[in-house]
Amino acid sequence: MPRFDLPVDELRTYRPDVPEPDDFDAFWADTLAASRAVAEPPRLTRVDSPLALVDVIDVEFSGYAGDPVKGWLLVPAGATGPLPAVVEYVGYGGGRGLPHERLGWAASGYAHFLMDTRGQGSSWGTGGGTPDPHGTGPSHPGFMTRGIHDPAEYYYRRVMTDAVLAVDAIRSLDVVDASRVAVAGMSQGGGLALAAAGLVEGLVGAMPDVPFLCHFERAVGMTDKDPYSEIVRFLSVHRDAGPTVFRTLSYFDGVHFARRATAPAFVSVALMDTICPPSTVYAAANHHAVGAEVVEYAFNDHEGGLGVHWQRQAAWLAERLDAFADDTAA
Repeated sequence: MPRFDLPVDELRTYRPDVPEPDDFDAFWADTLAASRAVAEPPRLTRVDSPLALVDVIDVEFSGYAGDPVKGWLLVPAGATGPLPAVVEYVGYGGGRGLPHERLGWAASGYAHFLMDTRGQGSSWGTGGGTPDPHGTGPSHPGFMTRGIHDPAEYYYRRVMTDAVLAVDAIRSLDVVDASRVAVAGMSQGGGLALAAAGLVEGLVGAMPDVPFLCHFERAVGMTDKDPYSEIVRFLSVHRDAGPTVFRTLSYFDGVHFARRATAPAFVSVALMDTICPPSTVYAAANHHAVGAEVVEYAFNDHEGGLGVHWQRQAAWLAERLDAFADDTAA
């Protein structure tokens, strides 16, 4: 796939005016307050595993509206903490999978929590275990248009609330240092990391990797790939629904969450990405309130940097934690 977006020099300064709803902050404050009001302490169940050097814990925490959400917590074997933690979110269609599939953070001395994504986990990987019990109106197959007639009913209202409450749950654990928590994720997971970083204070950093769910109007008009194309196909049938659809999406745009971030971000972008066009990633990164370092992968599609990028994330987060320790000591 040849490059199809703006020239690189223009991407690096691309900072479009992305309109946001006047009640954006009130919408999210009310949403989170309602779910936090009914949240219960997370339930932890230690799991027998062949992983001799990592303890595996099956976690169930309260997400949106108190719904139970699953996740894996991996910590170095025998660790009592308090450890720095990484809360990670999964890409579109995937679930939390199996514990041995993501060992990098725990093997590096972190508490690592991998959140399941409600209703997903059946498109790739090794599955998930969290249903989405809330119905929606007419929608195209997939998740992008579920409840899209109303931001209060939209699917990502529930998932982004889950992402925030996952941080709450992990911060409540004795094994975790609540002041040293970062969020991360690839694609959909990167979009959720942006959302969490815009809605949660006191994180040490966010690591959105080729993030999805950014600058919706540009993305929907630029790529013919799913998941954004689910919205295109919906609108090709519901021909007069565009204003309603894009109003709903404006409550969930990574650009607006980046504007509210209180911790630095380490963002990746692939310049040949046909799923999350580079300009949509830069739109969020260039609006970031406290600064986003962007790593470009010039000849990659949506796979981005994969293992190479994880090494860079690990180095960046270690530097952030060192800086945090120095600030705390001072």
